[in-house]
Amino acid sequence: MLIIRSILFNGIFYIWTAFCCVLTLFALLMPRKKALLVQILWSRGVQKILPVVANINVRIEGLENMKSNRCIVACKHQSMWETTIFHGLLEDPAIVIKKEILGIPLFGWYCRKVKMIAVDRSAGPRALKPMLRQAKEAIRIGRPIVIFPEGTRIGTDTKTDYQSGIYAIYKSLQIPVVPMALNAGQFWSQETYLRYPGTIILKALPPIEPGLARDEFMANLERSIENATAELNQNPSAII
Repeated sequence: MLIIRSILFNGIFYIWTAFCCVLTLFALLMPRKKALLVQILWSRGVQKILPVVANINVRIEGLENMKSNRCIVACKHQSMWETTIFHGLLEDPAIVIKKEILGIPLFGWYCRKVKMIAVDRSAGPRALKPMLRQAKEAIRIGRPIVIFPEGTRIGTDTKTDYQSGIYAIYKSLQIPVVPMALNAGQFWSQETYLRYPGTIILKALPPIEPGLARDEFMANLERSIENATAELNQNPSAII
């Protein structure tokens, strides 16, 4: 049953994604605010498919820690799932993505249309200035910023250094950072096509207020996310 459910879910997920990419063709001709409807439709559609087909439920905790959209969301990155949730969960999020994504037909064009924050990682320190310019514009018009501080998906049993780009945004904008922990990698792993049943928990943690020095900020951020993620990964009630 697990194999059948997993194959069925993966098939429906990619068909749904392809369908929304076709809708993107029309969205590219619409004003940016109208084009966001495709983003929301895709995100919420994925969350509806998960429990019905893969027997994976989703629970969101701690959103009261997001006191306004004027914040930076720093999320643990274990799987593809967390790239699907924020479009439907937050209001018009500006997600930090690799610049290479903009070159993907349809999907990349749409990311450019809705003004995601694209970072050219090959540019090194020179990438900071355009990234900060985009981040400031996003906050100016009331969009929360979403960033995955590890910079790439990391398995549940793997650790990596957090990238310092988030500190550059935090220092420049002087707004709170809301850390987010999750356990999605237990159910939607990047290492297998299997989708294990259970409950994905996304937990927003108390915000880190502006004003900290780099080392203190990075240590607080990593400790907050990693400790909460470890607790979620050890929670037997999250697995059916």
